[in-house]
Amino acid sequence: MLEFENVSKSFWTGTQRKVILDRVSFKVELGTSMGILAPNGTGKTTLVNMMAGLEKPDEGEIRRSSKISFPLGFMGGVVSRLSAMENARYIAKLYGLDPDYVEAYCRWLCGLGEYFDQPLGTYSSGMRARFNFSLMLALDFDIYLIDEGMPSTTDVEFNKKAGSILEERLQTTTIVIVSHQAKTLEKFARTAAVLLDGQLYMFDSLEEAKQLYDYETQG
Repeated sequence: MLEFENVSKSFWTGTQRKVILDRVSFKVELGTSMGILAPNGTGKTTLVNMMAGLEKPDEGEIRRSSKISFPLGFMGGVVSRLSAMENARYIAKLYGLDPDYVEAYCRWLCGLGEYFDQPLGTYSSGMRARFNFSLMLALDFDIYLIDEGMPSTTDVEFNKKAGSILEERLQTTTIVIVSHQAKTLEKFARTAAVLLDGQLYMFDSLEEAKQLYDYETQG
């Protein structure tokens, strides 16, 4: 489970204080994937980073009793001057996993061939997305955090292979996906929430959340 209790977070922009969360409490239960709708600029990435433990709250408590992934799209955990092979082995050790297994799994899923042994700094954005997604699936978390949807790659074979693995994982894992588009959440979310003006409004369905979101952002 992942739980926020009276969590507050804000930033000083240079001219004013921007409130991301204002005494927000909610739970993500294992087995119930959740979508969060949030307009651009409201702190989507900050919220996801707080779930992952990459950013701390100003106040309140965040409790994690499950294995929670780094956010999909977050490349801060990998080093550009190292190869995909070296990164995979290093991160496997951080998570207490077998480096041989993680390297082999990523190498198989990525389909990057000889580039897998080249520095990440030489990769295109699509190649980096493929490696990042493969690494996240190799680590086998209880809760996967996804910021703004699946990585965009033009590799049809990779998208098909990775997508089918993720769908299979959905039977036993939980996804928290944050986006400014309801369409991005449709495939994964069982429950939904809307992040507006520092508050998180929880709903039983994406359709209910979408009604509030559309009213506030289009009205």
